[in-house]
Formats: sequence, structure tokens, C-alpha cells
Amino acid sequence: MSTPDPYTPQLRRDGPRRPDTASTVLLACGIVSSLLYVGAHEVLAAALYDGYNRFDQAISELTSIGAPTRAPLTVAGFVYDALIVAFGIGVWRTGRGVRPLRIAGVLLVAYAFVGPLWLPFPMTGREDIEAGAAMPLADTMHLALSVVTVSLWCALIGFAAAAFGTWFRVYSAGTVAVILVFGAWTGRYVPAVAAAEPTPGMGAVERVMFGAFVLWIAVLAVVLLAGHPASSRAERRAVARGEPA
Repeated sequence: MSTPDPYTPQLRRDGPRRPDTASTVLLACGIVSSLLYVGAHEVLAAALYDGYNRFDQAISELTSIGAPTRAPLTVAGFVYDALIVAFGIGVWRTGRGVRPLRIAGVLLVAYAFVGPLWLPFPMTGREDIEAGAAMPLADTMHLALSVVTVSLWCALIGFAAAAFGTWFRVYSAGTVAVILVFGAWTGRYVPAVAAAEPTPGMGAVERVMFGAFVLWIAVLAVVLLAGHPASSRAERRAVARGEPA
């Protein structure tokens, strides 16, 4: 008989455990944050940015210098970050005794605190880009923050997945794969943007990446709100017997 892993999630041993009232409110913020992100960047953008093409243009162009959507999306961004902080705290509270879930909660808060760092480094508007000119510092920092953000996404998804059973791990692995593949695909458009050239399909590709993440956030919130068992009954029985799950 093997020795039980000391870090085996408590959720695995005990099965479903519903969050208390405070945690329920905090976890619900995860769902609201995803709805806000989609509503602000798609519905609001459509209403305020005449001529913006979701299929071909980057999401960051909505907050570029001179964009009519920069001010309202900046406000929405602060609200979104606050909701993610609340959600991260909710995940941390719900993960009492479950180290991977607690780490995921901390990483969610870290991700939220990266949000305001984007403000001093907006993307240069396409009409202001000079073909052949060196990339401005703001754009360089914008790209660096993109790498930091995606890294945090993948890390927190990985830690959260470790607290659950097979189906959520598979779903999380698929989400990370989509983020990395479509993130790399988006990166291939950077030279064209810097050269003030057309970027057909860039907006669609980038939206798949962001959509995968905000959907995952909502799914994690729903799973935790439901007090879903972290693994199958068979896995929990195996852990109870001291066998590997």
C-alpha cells in the first residue's frame, strides 16, 4: 500500500463541500467578471467605436490612444480587476486545506493587480503608427505585459486543475492549449501591426484566446459554487484506502 500524498486535496477526501455565504458572493464575482469582460469589449465597443472590426483588429486597439472606447473600457477594467480580486479571495477561502486551489486564488489576485499596469502603456493607434519606425516604449511594454498575463493565466489554471478530478483537468489542459496556440498565433501579427499593415483575422484569433480564459473562469466559479467533488467517487475511495488517486 502506498503512502497517501500529504497534499491530496481535501475536496478529494471529503467530496462536495458547499461554500459559505461570503464565499458564495465572492465566487459569483468570477461569473460576473466574465460577463463584464465580454459585454464591455464586444457590446460596448460595437456601440461606441464606429468602424472597429472585431475580426481584423486587436482587442488592445479598443484602449489605444485616441480610441473612443478607451475611457469607458478603463473604468470597466477597474471594475473587472476588482471582481477578479474578489473571486481570487473566494477561491482561496474555498480552498482551505487544498494547497493548489489556494495558490490559484493568490495567482488570480496577482493577475488582477497586473491590470492597472497596462494604463501607462496603451497600444499605439493604427493611424499613428509610422511604418519602419522603431517600436515605441509603450508598445514594447504592452507586449511584455501580455506575456506576463498569459503566464499567470496558465499558472493559475494549472494549480486550480490540480485540485480537481479528471474531467476538470482535461478541460483545463485544453484551455491552456488554446491559450498558448492562439496566443502564439496572435504574436505572428505583431510585425504587421508594427509596419502599419493589414492584419486579417487578428481580432478573431485573439478573441478565441481571451474567450477561452474568461469561459474557464466562469466554469471554475460554477464548479466551486456547486460544491462539486474534486474527483470521482472511485478516486476518493482510492485515497481513503491509501492508494494513488
